[in-house]
Amino acid sequence: MTATQSEQAQKTVVLTDVAAQKVRGLLDQEGRDDLRLRVAVQPGGCSGLRYQLFFDERALDGDVVTEFGTDAGAVEVVVDRMSAPYLTGATIDFADRIDAQGFTIDNPNASGSCACGDSFH
Repeated sequence: MTATQSEQAQKTVVLTDVAAQKVRGLLDQEGRDDLRLRVAVQPGGCSGLRYQLFFDERALDGDVVTEFGTDAGAVEVVVDRMSAPYLTGATIDFADRIDAQGFTIDNPNASGSCACGDSFH
Protein backbone atom coordinates (compact mmCIF):
# COMPACT_ATOMS: atom_id res chain seq x y z
CA MET A 1 0.00 0.00 0.00
CA THR A 2 1.19 3.50 -0.70
CA ALA A 3 1.21 6.14 2.02
CA THR A 4 -1.97 7.70 0.65
CA GLN A 5 -3.74 4.35 0.55
CA SER A 6 -2.52 3.57 4.05
CA GLU A 7 -3.93 6.86 5.30
CA GLN A 8 -7.25 6.12 3.59
CA ALA A 9 -7.31 2.63 5.10
CA GLN A 10 -6.98 4.15 8.57
CA LYS A 11 -9.90 6.45 7.81
CA THR A 12 -12.21 3.75 6.42
CA VAL A 13 -12.36 -0.03 6.35
CA VAL A 14 -9.50 -2.51 6.52
CA LEU A 15 -9.75 -5.78 4.62
CA THR A 16 -7.83 -8.69 6.16
CA ASP A 17 -5.65 -10.85 3.93
CA VAL A 18 -8.13 -13.73 4.27
CA ALA A 19 -11.04 -11.49 3.24
CA ALA A 20 -9.04 -10.04 0.34
CA GLN A 21 -8.27 -13.56 -0.91
CA LYS A 22 -11.96 -14.51 -0.69
CA VAL A 23 -13.01 -11.36 -2.56
CA ARG A 24 -10.37 -12.06 -5.23
CA GLY A 25 -11.68 -15.64 -5.58
CA LEU A 26 -15.26 -14.41 -5.99
CA LEU A 27 -14.16 -11.84 -8.56
CA ASP A 28 -12.27 -14.52 -10.47
CA GLN A 29 -15.45 -16.64 -10.50
CA GLU A 30 -17.34 -13.70 -11.98
CA GLY A 31 -14.70 -13.47 -14.69
CA ARG A 32 -14.59 -9.69 -14.55
CA ASP A 33 -11.65 -7.54 -13.58
CA ASP A 34 -13.59 -4.26 -13.61
CA LEU A 35 -15.47 -4.94 -10.37
CA ARG A 36 -14.60 -3.75 -6.88
CA LEU A 37 -16.10 -4.49 -3.48
CA ARG A 38 -18.44 -1.74 -2.34
CA VAL A 39 -19.15 -1.52 1.38
CA ALA A 40 -22.09 0.64 2.40
CA VAL A 41 -24.24 1.40 5.43
CA GLN A 42 -27.98 1.74 4.85
CA PRO A 43 -30.95 2.34 7.14
CA GLY A 44 -32.65 -0.91 8.10
CA GLY A 45 -32.43 -4.03 10.17
CA CYS A 46 -33.63 -4.46 13.72
CA SER A 47 -30.89 -2.20 15.14
CA GLY A 48 -31.34 0.73 12.75
CA LEU A 49 -28.43 0.38 10.30
CA ARG A 50 -27.23 -2.52 8.17
CA TYR A 51 -24.16 -3.30 6.14
CA GLN A 52 -24.23 -3.92 2.41
CA LEU A 53 -21.36 -5.62 0.59
CA PHE A 54 -21.64 -6.03 -3.16
CA PHE A 55 -19.60 -5.85 -6.32
CA ASP A 56 -19.78 -2.60 -8.26
CA GLU A 57 -18.12 -1.41 -11.42
CA ARG A 58 -18.55 2.26 -10.56
CA ALA A 59 -16.52 4.65 -8.48
CA LEU A 60 -18.46 7.82 -7.72
CA ASP A 61 -17.32 11.30 -6.72
CA GLY A 62 -16.54 11.32 -3.02
CA ASP A 63 -15.93 7.57 -2.81
CA VAL A 64 -12.95 6.39 -0.80
CA VAL A 65 -11.16 3.70 -2.81
CA THR A 66 -8.53 1.57 -1.08
CA GLU A 67 -6.54 -1.30 -2.56
CA PHE A 68 -5.72 -4.43 -0.55
CA GLY A 69 -3.62 -7.47 -1.37
CA THR A 70 -0.72 -8.06 -3.70
CA ASP A 71 -0.49 -6.68 -7.23
CA ALA A 72 -1.65 -9.92 -8.88
CA GLY A 73 -4.40 -10.49 -6.33
CA ALA A 74 -5.23 -6.91 -5.39
CA VAL A 75 -8.82 -5.94 -4.75
CA GLU A 76 -10.30 -2.48 -4.44
CA VAL A 77 -12.73 -1.61 -1.66
CA VAL A 78 -15.03 1.35 -2.25
CA VAL A 79 -16.88 3.23 0.50
CA ASP A 80 -19.26 6.08 -0.32
CA ARG A 81 -18.88 9.37 1.51
CA MET A 82 -22.12 8.93 3.50
CA SER A 83 -21.07 5.48 4.79
CA ALA A 84 -17.45 6.39 5.53
CA PRO A 85 -18.07 7.93 8.99
CA TYR A 86 -19.89 4.76 10.11
CA LEU A 87 -17.08 2.52 8.86
CA THR A 88 -14.00 4.39 10.10
CA GLY A 89 -11.65 1.84 11.63
CA ALA A 90 -13.85 -1.16 10.78
CA THR A 91 -12.16 -4.44 9.84
CA ILE A 92 -13.71 -6.84 7.34
CA ASP A 93 -12.68 -10.48 7.69
CA PHE A 94 -13.90 -13.77 6.27
CA ALA A 95 -14.82 -16.67 8.56
CA ASP A 96 -14.83 -20.22 7.22
CA ARG A 97 -15.58 -22.38 10.24
CA ILE A 98 -18.09 -25.09 10.97
CA ASP A 99 -20.11 -22.67 13.12
CA ALA A 100 -19.84 -19.62 10.85
CA GLN A 101 -19.10 -18.82 7.25
CA GLY A 102 -19.13 -15.44 5.58
CA PHE A 103 -17.80 -11.93 5.83
CA THR A 104 -17.65 -10.40 9.30
CA ILE A 105 -17.29 -6.75 10.22
CA ASP A 106 -15.65 -5.62 13.44
CA ASN A 107 -16.79 -2.03 13.74
CA PRO A 108 -15.57 0.14 16.65
CA ASN A 109 -18.29 2.70 15.82
CA ALA A 110 -21.15 0.29 16.51
CA SER A 111 -22.48 0.71 20.03
CA GLY A 112 -24.60 -2.42 19.71
CA SER A 113 -25.96 -4.92 17.23
CA CYS A 114 -28.78 -7.39 16.85
CA ALA A 115 -28.35 -11.05 17.73
CA CYS A 116 -27.87 -12.07 14.09
CA GLY A 117 -25.12 -9.47 13.61
CA ASP A 118 -26.62 -8.12 10.37
CA SER A 119 -27.48 -4.69 11.74
CA PHE A 120 -26.04 -2.25 14.25
CA HIS A 121 -26.56 1.11 15.93
